[in-house]
Amino acid sequence: MSAQLQEIASIRPMGREDVEAVVAIEYEIYPFPWSYGNFRDSLNAGYSCWVYELSGLVIGYSVMMVAVGEAHLLNLGIAPGWQGRGLGRRFLHQLIDRARDYHAETLLLEVRPSNVAARQLYLSTGFSEIAVRKKYYPAEEGREDAVLMELSL
Repeated sequence: MSAQLQEIASIRPMGREDVEAVVAIEYEIYPFPWSYGNFRDSLNAGYSCWVYELSGLVIGYSVMMVAVGEAHLLNLGIAPGWQGRGLGRRFLHQLIDRARDYHAETLLLEVRPSNVAARQLYLSTGFSEIAVRKKYYPAEEGREDAVLMELSL
């Protein structure tokens, strides 16, 4: 009989002590990452900030702003070594549940048109592409549009 290591995954509120690990992941996965200050300010503003933790290691994070009847997913990331395992999908479903807990009727997000994997994840989760925000994201050569997506809750 072989022994298997049982990994324990959890999604919990982000604390100030998590920001350094979150920023390290952010800088690995995005060409134009949020800064330490962006995450700190999100926590200070009372945004819904979460970390995805596996056996004590932060492997993902999210930031969601919630206002009257609406939630806006501002940032979602999974560390490169953990991508492609369905963890982003599981995390997204948890965030959808959190938005419902806040009585949001709609969940919005922006995504780069070039981020095909993220767009596919959102579409397969029930999001619809509803608009394009011109020149929304910084890019290597100028600015890149954002696809605005919406999920009715």
